Amino acid sequence: MKQYFQEEHYMLQDMVRDFAANEVAPIAEELDREERFPKELIPKLAELGLLGIPFPEEYGGAGMDTLAYTLVIEELAKVDSSVAITVAAHISLGTYPIFLFGTKEQKSLHLENLISGKYLACFGLTEPEAGSDAGGTKTTAVRDGDDWIINGSKNFITNAGYSGVCNLTAVTDPTSKRPGGISVFMVDPKTPGFVVGPSEKKMGWRASDTRALTFENMRVPGDALLGELDVGFKQMMAALVGGRISVAALSLGLAEGALAAALKYAEEREAFGKKIHRFQGIGFQLSEIATEIEAAKHLVYYASYLKDQGENVVKAAAMAKLKASEIAVRATNFAVQVHGGYGYIKEFQVERFFRDAKVLTIGEGTSEVQKLVILKQLLKGL
Repeated sequence: MKQYFQEEHYMLQDMVRDFAANEVAPIAEELDREERFPKELIPKLAELGLLGIPFPEEYGGAGMDTLAYTLVIEELAKVDSSVAITVAAHISLGTYPIFLFGTKEQKSLHLENLISGKYLACFGLTEPEAGSDAGGTKTTAVRDGDDWIINGSKNFITNAGYSGVCNLTAVTDPTSKRPGGISVFMVDPKTPGFVVGPSEKKMGWRASDTRALTFENMRVPGDALLGELDVGFKQMMAALVGGRISVAALSLGLAEGALAAALKYAEEREAFGKKIHRFQGIGFQLSEIATEIEAAKHLVYYASYLKDQGENVVKAAAMAKLKASEIAVRATNFAVQVHGGYGYIKEFQVERFFRDAKVLTIGEGTSEVQKLVILKQLLKGL
């Protein structure tokens, strides 16, 4: 991938790969089994600068590009998707909107703390009736003097129980034609009326913190508004484009991890007197999946590259997320199949990989939504 990367990218990749192997891999199974959030890793991630990869040095960031960030998520996901999504959600959905739309005061208040790992950030968008239909937000924010009173709820919020700031969407102008009239607020979870639900019991990403949030007559000051009033839908769409690249990178890493495990086992395992990869039913599929992963890799890196160039990345991000998430599901399924009965027991990491993969076709816009996004972009070119 020399057409995309500089020497600094390869140095970063090696560093994250070593960190994943030495710090994440030894506890990955334990974290999954105990459904335990990896809070002991947050200071270590921050110390390496991995929580501030795409942010300027003036805020304590590394000042690197989207390609660098993509490599971080990819390498972490090769070992543990829960750790990867914790970092990805913190950066792309939690911290990045503050960097993009925050005032000087808001940035000063939070960015250094978020980049240093003092606390994490979360993004409250999804609701019971506003998942794929992101413009269907029901949470409301009503003016009361200089303050806002917020009521509503959010579902499936990553890092919700460990965040020091939450960016949430609410309807501020109910008379506006959708998807207008939505604004984003930057809220301290300690605010009275901000209710954090219990950690969800999930099939995969079991070490990732996922919770529901409820807002009960929650009063926030006027300066909690993040960005411009009533244009929150555009803001969150900008954040979601970055989020789709994040999930694409995570999907790519998981697929690569699954393929590596399948190859290793196919080389070690013998049946009927020969290595099982020599049977075409296995060998050909290994080749096909490797090819699909290589195609996904180019899409993911290309989307990251376009974002760094300031180009319209909507279609590229959707294509990358669609392709990478679908091959992640296929690769992990095949990795379990190659392992046979051993792939179905928890002693082998492919069982965890398999459970972690499915949500990738759902989060940050389902595969069906990605196809709609791609189609819309294609029709614009007619």
